[in-house]
Amino acid sequence: MTLTLFNRIRPRADVPAVVDEQRPDSEAPVDGRSLDEKAPSTSSVDQSSEDEAQDGVRKVEAVTAVWTKTTLIIVYALILLIYFIDSMQQAMTNSLTPFVTSSFGKHSLLGVTSIVSSIVGGLVKLPLAKVLDIWGRPQGYLAMVVCLTIGLIMMAACNNVKTYAAAQVFYWVGYNGLTYTLGIFIADTSKLRNRAFMFAYASSPYLATTWIGGPLATAIMKGPGFRWGFGIFAIVTPAVTLPLYFIFLFNQRKAEKLNLGPKKSSGRTTMESIYHYSVEFDVVGLFLITVGLALFLLPFSLYSYQKDGWRSGMIIAMIIIGGLLLIGFAIWERYFAIKTFIPYKLLTDRTLLGACILAGSIFISFYCWNAFFYSFLMVVNGLTVTEASYVSNTYTMGSCLWALVVGVFIRYTGRFKWLALYFGVPLTILGVGLMIHFRQPDTNIGYVVMCQIFIALAGGTLVICEQIAAMAATSHQYVAVVLALESMFSSIGGAIGATVATAIWTSTFPQQLVKHLPAGTDPLKVYGSIVVQLSYPPGTPERIAINRAYGYAQKCQCIAATAVLAVSLGAVMMWRDLKVTDRQQVKGVVI
Repeated sequence: MTLTLFNRIRPRADVPAVVDEQRPDSEAPVDGRSLDEKAPSTSSVDQSSEDEAQDGVRKVEAVTAVWTKTTLIIVYALILLIYFIDSMQQAMTNSLTPFVTSSFGKHSLLGVTSIVSSIVGGLVKLPLAKVLDIWGRPQGYLAMVVCLTIGLIMMAACNNVKTYAAAQVFYWVGYNGLTYTLGIFIADTSKLRNRAFMFAYASSPYLATTWIGGPLATAIMKGPGFRWGFGIFAIVTPAVTLPLYFIFLFNQRKAEKLNLGPKKSSGRTTMESIYHYSVEFDVVGLFLITVGLALFLLPFSLYSYQKDGWRSGMIIAMIIIGGLLLIGFAIWERYFAIKTFIPYKLLTDRTLLGACILAGSIFISFYCWNAFFYSFLMVVNGLTVTEASYVSNTYTMGSCLWALVVGVFIRYTGRFKWLALYFGVPLTILGVGLMIHFRQPDTNIGYVVMCQIFIALAGGTLVICEQIAAMAATSHQYVAVVLALESMFSSIGGAIGATVATAIWTSTFPQQLVKHLPAGTDPLKVYGSIVVQLSYPPGTPERIAINRAYGYAQKCQCIAATAVLAVSLGAVMMWRDLKVTDRQQVKGVVI
């Protein structure tokens, strides 16, 4: 998520200024405030001192102290380029996956592994946050580049479904970790008041790459084949991403020569280092929350693969053990941890907790109403594949574009709570609620697009505001961890939302088909294939029955999606009314 920087000397009215926040002198407070600047009373978590900050945080603060404005501009140009390449790569990968699957034939392992890889890719942010804080940003970034490149190489060279499945795990760990690390880079190098705009600008490549993935995949399949599609990006990705790593590493060593940042040598023995990093990484806490979340999340996606569904012994055991581990994590962090993964006081901070709950609730809602939406557009509204993709991409385009406006608003007003409370949440409820009525047969597609625009504007507002709320609740020391936690709540919300949507679909759609289809038509055959559904011409009794079944199922999904948004309203009301212009988290040459 990035910003284009033009003015190096004077701030302009239309873009955040690049400012040089000088390191405080020996008499100034260590958090970077001047002596006469009063710390905001709204925060329950004070800025951590330099001595308390972990090595990775101190290293990046040293980097921003020694690099130049020109270097900062180059860094943000590279971040924008990386986001562009990665988003185009993901769009192409999603489009190529059906061709890869077809080349190996249908295999259940592939479906299971795609679930595992997506969850593992989300959970990797928790240990990665500690790597970034303890060892340094460049080290964690390089590890994710390596994982992503290995995944692409394996997908290009795979000859069986097992290799491709393993490649997917490497790919999603690397992809999610890389984009997360870039977000931390932005948080490290931007003032809190400008950060919303920076995050929004970094997502701007999606405005172009959303439309590139399909044509690119088509050109590759008609040309060299899917293997070269992955192979090309296996070459391009390191070439584009590594310059950013070397810039940070160069400036980090430059800072070390000036005796800035932590000492290069600790003087510890091997055993002392093992014990030190075990404490610093909070190995027990990290194990409890990572394994607990993995065991708790996986059943929401894997239950349908079990013969007994939710009654399966394995599914029940995973949920119970996962829940107990998460409870154990809270107890460990509260009473036993020498150095906590995240301060217990911060875990109970109402602004951070509200931001995480908002992230979870809007993802539950999104996955509820978005499930089978693409199929609905083609079957019920009669859209072509291209037209359906345009409508379904309204959210991506609208939210990315509107987020820029939200970023400017927060930059100049310093406020984010009231924007979310009086605009974001109500507009989301309005858009999703209207779909209960408009996502029905014989409804003009224009009304559906209108609802998508409402949800897109609201989504662009809420995603930015929840991230700013999470970061405003803490100091620079814990930015990486709180963003990882916010992402975990999103993953949990997505898993729950997908489960609810699937449960509604499987319990309503086939029943409605049995109820409305003419005698002699096989409901199971219609239920299992969109190709069969589209084979009945519009206006025929079969197609009318299918449309009515879609309308009923989608109505139930939208009702569930609207109901859960009541939680979003309460979550935003929990936030403190923090003003980001009063808070300083970063130092040095930053935006």
